[in-house]
Amino acid sequence: MPAYERGNLRHGIVHIGVGGFHRAHEAAYTHQLLQAGGSADWSICGVGLREADRTMQQVLSGQDHLYTLIELGADNTNATSVIGSITDFLFAPEEQDAVLEKLASPQVKIVSLTITEGGYNVDDNTGRFNEGHPDIRYDLQNPQQPRTVFGYLTEALDRRRARNLPPFTVMSCDNLPENGHVARAALLAFANLRDADLASWIEANVSFPSSMVDRITPGTNDKHRQWLKEHYDLEDGWPVICEPFCQWVLEDDFCNGRPEWERVGVQFTDDVAPYERMKIRLLNASHSAMAYLGYLAGYRYTHEVMADERFSQFIRSFMDEDVTPILGEISGIDVPAYKQTLIERFSNPQMGDELARLCMDGSSKIPKFLVPTVQTLVNEGRPLSRVAMIIASWALYLRGQDEKGQHHEINDPLAARLKSAVKDRANLTSDFLGMADIFGTTLANSSDFEEAFEAELDKLETNGVFSGLQSLQEA
Repeated sequence: MPAYERGNLRHGIVHIGVGGFHRAHEAAYTHQLLQAGGSADWSICGVGLREADRTMQQVLSGQDHLYTLIELGADNTNATSVIGSITDFLFAPEEQDAVLEKLASPQVKIVSLTITEGGYNVDDNTGRFNEGHPDIRYDLQNPQQPRTVFGYLTEALDRRRARNLPPFTVMSCDNLPENGHVARAALLAFANLRDADLASWIEANVSFPSSMVDRITPGTNDKHRQWLKEHYDLEDGWPVICEPFCQWVLEDDFCNGRPEWERVGVQFTDDVAPYERMKIRLLNASHSAMAYLGYLAGYRYTHEVMADERFSQFIRSFMDEDVTPILGEISGIDVPAYKQTLIERFSNPQMGDELARLCMDGSSKIPKFLVPTVQTLVNEGRPLSRVAMIIASWALYLRGQDEKGQHHEINDPLAARLKSAVKDRANLTSDFLGMADIFGTTLANSSDFEEAFEAELDKLETNGVFSGLQSLQEA
């Protein structure tokens, strides 16, 4: 239970997008700091912008914003704590001005975000802010009654500027490369559409630190609620389930102060990029590798995949032989130990991490998680079989049927286009790899990669995943 007096806490942080990950990550770190005697100036006020946030707001408000964090260990041990760092939650669709005034309050020094990659309103193909989105156009015409995160942040910053108050730091905690740069570009694009002078003030005064965040947080279900009731006599409408592992690497760039998160394990740095690259290319790319191959083979959870030695060896080889040699130096990180930690995390049977979740949105994940590694391997003349098999498995997954004849939906914004690209086997390689917005031009223009892709695709089609994995081990 919280050892600090919650009634004495002040909102130094507003967090937009309160979901399981935030409550298992930033809110948990902040709780640990408060437990350790950290400043009372840094409690969190949650904000929900979407109708889907209503239920979370109602549940947390009904239990004084307390909730239980349950860490599920691979050895069937569990650590349970009640988190108290969130002390209010505003539902923006019904409390617009209250949210704006909270953001404009001099107490608030950081506004953090977990709004998902799509929440930044950036076109994946062009990298440009989508100024034509109906909600963006509405916010520009109705700045006092915004709908989007950009409308709220811009109006709040305008009020702070008018009141001669310092701005807040905008801190993205979303799982996307250079998230601080993405947040900065999106907010400035919106602000420029509204008021060029205000945009210039934001550009000159607001900080947008980048961060690398990591903690697997599956969805909560009734079994978790029942477990809490039986083992702790705790009734919690929305506990949070997570793994024991937690990591946060944060750029030390704050314009209006910050908590001493380093006291509870947050690593501050001047350059997040190497840590971000390590996570994306080792963890996220491995997730995609096991997802499509594992799903085709009939598995449905990550721990099932990792319990199969053929898969675990494949993932280890991918990390050791394809990714690690091109990662570069990463200060303060024992890369072999980090990779071993990944294997253990993937193998945790208590997490119940579904492959279907990892298979979603391949058109946005593959270009960020895997393609940069493949491009480097191509450019340096390194072996391509493993990465070719991963991409070939995605192509086969897009046909909507696994090797046992079970059908599945393709959950992807580009589903129709992707399914069309893999429909005609005779032209599959050229049509699929020719999608330059996903694969760039390097892969389509590389005869070596096209040859490797075609070979691995043939193996998977003819003899299946297990035989394909075996052939790589014997090569």
